[in-house]
Amino acid sequence: MPDTPVPDPRALRRALGMFATGITIVTATEKRARGNGRHVGMTVNCFASVSLDPPLILWSLQKDSSEFDLFRHCDYFAVNVLASDQLELCRHFANKNENRFEGLDFGMGEFGAPVFEGCCALFECRNFHHHDGGDHVIFIGRIERFERHEREPLVFHGGHYRALKRSTPPLD
Repeated sequence: MPDTPVPDPRALRRALGMFATGITIVTATEKRARGNGRHVGMTVNCFASVSLDPPLILWSLQKDSSEFDLFRHCDYFAVNVLASDQLELCRHFANKNENRFEGLDFGMGEFGAPVFEGCCALFECRNFHHHDGGDHVIFIGRIERFERHEREPLVFHGGHYRALKRSTPPLD
């Protein structure tokens, strides 16, 4: 079946935006022969669970991203799931600053990727597989360590950041 062009990419983007997503900051540290490498991080809302056994997640990155090669070749990355009060951190990492970590308070995860306090969850992952996804590459990470915190998540829906309103008891 031949590929058909999308008639209106903006309309498609708006339609896809009707699926509410959480917001993450994915981070990694450049591998260097000696000393500490450069830290990279970016706001990502394309994140999902893949499998519990083995424990796998996915996220995607545009192929023309300036951080693409570093993420593709790093051994580990961290997925920081943002809480509703971390909107400024989200916006900071959505900008195309050269050094997004300058002046920020952050820690280092067990596997060398930057991590942030106050998140809903943290997943430290081994860079497991990559799959072509059109203008993106889909990264599969094997979860090596995780944390969960009782915080309200930051959500993106319809082009706006939002907070959730709890209406039902949690599922167990």
